[in-house]
Amino acid sequence: MGRLQDADTALSLAAEGAALYSRERVKLDGYAYCSQAVQLADLGELRQSARAASMALHVALETGNPDLLGKAYRDLAIAFSYAGQLERAEQFANLALKYPGLDPTQVNGPARKILGDVRARQGRYAEAIAYYDQASGESSGRFRPLVQASLANTLIQSGDLVRARTTLEAIPEPESPAQRAQLQRTRGKLLLAEQQPAQALAVYRQLADMPVDDAAGDGVFYRAWALDGMSRSQAAMGNEAEAAASLDEALGEFERARARFRSDEFKMGLFSDVQDVFERAIALHDRLGQAERAFDISERSRSRALLDSIAGRASVGSGEATAMDVQALRAGLAPDETVVAYHTLPDRLVAWVLTRDGVREVRFPTALPRSDLIRLVEAYRNALIGRNPNIVSASDQIGRLLLAPLQLADSRRVIIVPHGPLHYLPFQALRLDGKYLIERNPVSLAPSVSIAARLAAHAPLAQPNLLGIGNPTVDPSVAIPLPGAEREVRMLAQDFPGSRLFFGAQATLSNFDEFAPQSQLVHVAAHALVDTLDPLHSKVLFTDGNGQPAYLEAKDVMGMQLDHVSLLALSACESGLGRVENGDEVLGFTRAFLSAGTSSLLASLWPVSDASTEKLMTRFYGDLANGQNAQDAMRDAQRAVLANPATAHPYYWAPFNLIGNWRLRVLQ
Repeated sequence: MGRLQDADTALSLAAEGAALYSRERVKLDGYAYCSQAVQLADLGELRQSARAASMALHVALETGNPDLLGKAYRDLAIAFSYAGQLERAEQFANLALKYPGLDPTQVNGPARKILGDVRARQGRYAEAIAYYDQASGESSGRFRPLVQASLANTLIQSGDLVRARTTLEAIPEPESPAQRAQLQRTRGKLLLAEQQPAQALAVYRQLADMPVDDAAGDGVFYRAWALDGMSRSQAAMGNEAEAAASLDEALGEFERARARFRSDEFKMGLFSDVQDVFERAIALHDRLGQAERAFDISERSRSRALLDSIAGRASVGSGEATAMDVQALRAGLAPDETVVAYHTLPDRLVAWVLTRDGVREVRFPTALPRSDLIRLVEAYRNALIGRNPNIVSASDQIGRLLLAPLQLADSRRVIIVPHGPLHYLPFQALRLDGKYLIERNPVSLAPSVSIAARLAAHAPLAQPNLLGIGNPTVDPSVAIPLPGAEREVRMLAQDFPGSRLFFGAQATLSNFDEFAPQSQLVHVAAHALVDTLDPLHSKVLFTDGNGQPAYLEAKDVMGMQLDHVSLLALSACESGLGRVENGDEVLGFTRAFLSAGTSSLLASLWPVSDASTEKLMTRFYGDLANGQNAQDAMRDAQRAVLANPATAHPYYWAPFNLIGNWRLRVLQ
């Protein structure tokens, strides 16, 4: 089965490479595509890197060039490793090893290092060390120090401090200032592991003052890591107040470093690396009894990347491209509104409840480590999608774990800010006091409290100006027709006279591009495809053009001007899914449309039922047209589908989340 999966993955990418290659105006040598793939991966452009490598793969297969084939597989392994797709990275690294080529050090060393990186990230340190040892013996002289540095770090993690020191001291001093700084950081890490915090503190202070000034901005980056190391050293010496101050300074430096990188994908990768710093800061301020400060840091950690994208939009001033502090957030809440912000830490779940009256940290009786939450959410989603008849019992149990400790008052408006795996959880389907949450509280979601507060302030009212697009004409081999989607759009449009509607052959990407920026309400009922390698390349399918697929990618949405769009509904399968980064940002359509200026979004968490979606959407828009706010309209729509015994299972009524501006109303 594993070999079949490897072959299937390779063939699908080779087919993609063939299609891309056929459209290339200037067809390059296969090795040139490999060079592109490596450069793009270093920039964080992971989908583009994989596309370049897939064209190299196609050329290698067409020309029967085993040397190029090994390098193409190597570059695919690099792209998937950077993307965190560890199984795929391992598949392609193993395929690369079958084709070592004319110079095996160009393939075997990097491929075995990737296998070591995969095992290290999985916590399988003994296997990682074995791969690094092999990689070291099969690498070029230039690449070997990078392998040795990874080996030293993994030896520290595994507890083999004697060999870690021997390995570290044997690495020649690099010429690159950035690599010298990286080795200095590893030296500090080793001293901490050897329980020499005072010596480690001195090494990290030296690193903080080390000049590393190059075009990539590594000087700022390594100063941030130095401050993080200082904080760890100070905490180990029992100086928690000093440790918290150093950690706070480190977070500021990380944000400065992050601003240097143009690529959003690379920013996400960098931000993912520092999430343990944010998590330690949250835990440290919590131990110091500073609940509001802990919440502020949580809010910064989750809002930074999306605020980077929003900063240049006309609807958000440059001074607002920062997370709001807790006092400002509380002041903006109405008396009947409650915000619940979760944060998943490796060892436990924390949450804060915000009202106008104050902020309260929630103590969960069960620790709920992140790994347990991942399994819990996955099992619950499987039960929902499989329409398990025991779903009420499961919803009761998870409600007791995640909702009961919050002490939510009945009927209050609830705005939930999920974190980590909780992004995939339909909170409206959890049960509390014998009821589904949606039966006792209006519910909406937000990627961060700061973003939701700004969206609510910028677009409180919308004109009844609807653009509807339904059932695009797509090649049947790609996606089946959606006649229910067309009915859905026609029915909900009845509440908005003068709606602009496009169906079938007219449901084109060009019509969306032209009319969406002019519309305040946009409803798209079509197929969506999630890209797990790089969700910014997730697609909404529109009508084929000139025999070629036509689609809107999430990355292209981010370049659109959608500041006038008050509500955009993606009535499509799994439109709300994307990769949840360690930085807690759901890369995909949610981030893309909010970044483009959209005030609120409807998106789905699993494949939806045509008939129940039609009923839910027509009720939702009917309530909007009659003056209800978006949060109440979604509550009434979900409860209407729930009330029908044939569609009472949450599978039918709970897939859609209202994200963003919960206060939105349509002018009468």
